[in-house]
Amino acid sequence: MQYSKKISLVFVLFSSIVFSQDYKTSSTALPGKEFPRIDSERKAEFRVYFPDAKTVILDGGDGMKSIKSSASKDKNGFWNISTTPMESGFHYYWFNVDGQRTNDPNTQLYFGYSQPTSGIEVPSGEDFFSEKNVKHGKIINDSLNSQITQGKRNFKVYLPPNYGAKKLPVLYLYHGTGEDITGWEKQGHILNILDNLFAEKKTQEMIVVMDYGVALSPEQEKMPDNYPRTVLSSKNLDQIVTRELIPYIEKKYKTSGKKAIAGLSRGSYQAMLIGVSHPEIFSAIGAFSPVIYEGTEKDPFKELPIGNLLKSKKKPYFFIGIGEKEDVLFFKFNQLLTDFFNQNKYPYTLYKSPETRHEWLTWRRSLYQFTQQIFK
Repeated sequence: MQYSKKISLVFVLFSSIVFSQDYKTSSTALPGKEFPRIDSERKAEFRVYFPDAKTVILDGGDGMKSIKSSASKDKNGFWNISTTPMESGFHYYWFNVDGQRTNDPNTQLYFGYSQPTSGIEVPSGEDFFSEKNVKHGKIINDSLNSQITQGKRNFKVYLPPNYGAKKLPVLYLYHGTGEDITGWEKQGHILNILDNLFAEKKTQEMIVVMDYGVALSPEQEKMPDNYPRTVLSSKNLDQIVTRELIPYIEKKYKTSGKKAIAGLSRGSYQAMLIGVSHPEIFSAIGAFSPVIYEGTEKDPFKELPIGNLLKSKKKPYFFIGIGEKEDVLFFKFNQLLTDFFNQNKYPYTLYKSPETRHEWLTWRRSLYQFTQQIFK
């Protein structure tokens, strides 16, 4: 009897060791932290210290809505939260601690939902955005003073590994609503994506300008934060890009004169608005998870002069990227665009990201596909 108990205890201990080894800490965890972690079935575990909390509920962005979780508090004040299998990719998340939104103290913070927010990376099995043993470019901070918004505008510039050897084309790239110029660098892993592409000779080397997606004067900032203000901000952005940002970039950096523009979600509208307003300037336009603002049933492109593409002698390459699991609204916008192009026999590329939502894995994949098609 005593012998069998020992065997059982050994088996339990061995099983728990095997079980724990199946989990891997998320790449978003802070140095030295074990949690959050994910197992081979994409189930996640979180362990957070909220000793005085009565309830702790896991919550988050699009990719977190499809999962279920359970939470329990141990005698030391730690809450242990486990989930059903999660979807691959980067997800914003937070905890509702007695009803108050609270970030996970174990992770890095990313600017999303208009504030610093926790993030978890659920491996997708892809390595195109992983750091590899290749030559690395760099991302630098830059800024200009805008007469249009009457203030300083910050942006980031990606310079490829061999920058300086020759003049290069420029991609102007925009983030989404509730994010900022750190998005493509931190959540998007643009440095790794482009470094790897250049090392594999899958695309032309380029400079990328990651501009800020809000362009309002101090007086306009007082307006209600709604779709009309977003359109106004985007029209201001059009002026900033063409009258201030492009001249600044082409004067300071070694550029070839070739330009493309792209963005995700709200940034897709901004990229489309600027791109179709100036088809003679941009050789390519990328809309990742396309959004169209202020359209009507009779005039869906009321605030997007997409007809300019048909009149222009130059025909910019047009790319649309969308996640297969995105909300119906985004597929509606996608359909409006593809119907327009099909009816007018305008060439375009449609990329559907397998099994992803309105999140960063969709946009990383879209950037990866888009950049291989431009500046040829």
